[in-house]
Amino acid sequence: MPGIIGKKIGMTSLFTPDGKNIPCTLIEAGPCVVTQVKTVENDGYNAVQLAYGEKKAKRTTKALAGHFAKASTTPKKRLVEFRTEDLAAYTLGSTVETSLFAEGEFVDVVGTSKGKGFQGVVKRYNFQGVGGQTHGQHNRLRHPGSIGACSWPSRVFKGMRMGGRMGTDRVKIQNLKVMRIVADKNLILVSGSVPGAKNGYVFLEK
Repeated sequence: MPGIIGKKIGMTSLFTPDGKNIPCTLIEAGPCVVTQVKTVENDGYNAVQLAYGEKKAKRTTKALAGHFAKASTTPKKRLVEFRTEDLAAYTLGSTVETSLFAEGEFVDVVGTSKGKGFQGVVKRYNFQGVGGQTHGQHNRLRHPGSIGACSWPSRVFKGMRMGGRMGTDRVKIQNLKVMRIVADKNLILVSGSVPGAKNGYVFLEK
């Protein structure tokens, strides 16, 4: 599926002709440079590799610098691969822009959710806590309660919902409508929310 790399700018809203206020996310999509075209003969599958975001040359390894030089482009921050069967539309060094999409069509957006650090079961899994402040339970309000049996199996089962790291997960939001495209500024407005914080990288897929 063809796609493009972008950066989440923030949220806004648009009014439709019938007066509805639609919340939208503003995304700076591209321009992306094609840095590699993979084929079944050479790589075992068809895909196109895109690069996005300027990066200082002194912070780029020599291997990556040579990779970018083959595509006649400057070092980039992000490299993302998109599977596609339509390789004829891509050539090494060409540019992919917002013209890939059209207003009114639906896209999938992939991003990394906000990191929330180590969280307990109440915030992470919506547990209600042990509950009650009677009978001396003054410090158990947000605890998980029992997490296992007694003499058998004498251990905690794998997958038990407990406190732990929350956020920073790969999240895909499907079927977001392209509300507006500002081609001269490489901006796309999609309906609804997109995972991640402001200035976070996102991938748009058709």
